[in-house]
Amino acid sequence: MWIKICGNTNLEDAQLAVESGADAVGFVFAPSPRRVSVAEVSGITPDLPKAIEKIGVFVDASFEEIVQSVTESGLTGVQLHISTDPKLASKLREHFGPSLRILEVVHYAQDLESQLNTLRSENAIDAVLIDSRTATAVGGTGIRFDWQAASGSFLHSRLRLIAAGGLKPENVAEAVHTLQPWGVDVSSGVESAPGRKDPARVKAFVAAAKAAAEEIAAAPR
Repeated sequence: MWIKICGNTNLEDAQLAVESGADAVGFVFAPSPRRVSVAEVSGITPDLPKAIEKIGVFVDASFEEIVQSVTESGLTGVQLHISTDPKLASKLREHFGPSLRILEVVHYAQDLESQLNTLRSENAIDAVLIDSRTATAVGGTGIRFDWQAASGSFLHSRLRLIAAGGLKPENVAEAVHTLQPWGVDVSSGVESAPGRKDPARVKAFVAAAKAAAEEIAAAPR
């Protein structure tokens, strides 16, 4: 179970995610209460373990902007929300090679299966993150999508799918059991305030997600 704690704004919270057992930390380079600058992130990443993935979240950003941010911030991956350039993932893969983790975001809707079918031929993408959105926010909404309705797409997909949107310590086990995703992603669900993590909630989230994944792995086939 791959676990990402997103929306980090300071070194203390990023280190908390590492200590709690997360696989990745996320930094938002887009309009958000959790928005950070390249300078801020470049002051955090050198103090994190090399093994922890450092993912930059970009919304409708240009190739040049992302390349600069990745290079200067010490990122190991990108999460792409909304792009006017359909070749963006391929360009990033060509530029950075296999070392960069590339996540493409799909917002849950009734046409989820159609959206996933479109991405199956995109070899540049490592995984697809399924998130919810509102009229004013493309992520970090704290709103869950319909897990039961989406379960068929998750269970039968050949893609690595990451569940996001509305996850928290109290419901991540249910999400893992229902969707059996490759990974989970949380931001607002483990906060004490926008941009500030709650240590107890971060630790509880990671523990609950891992325990649910272990239960699935141990279940008779």
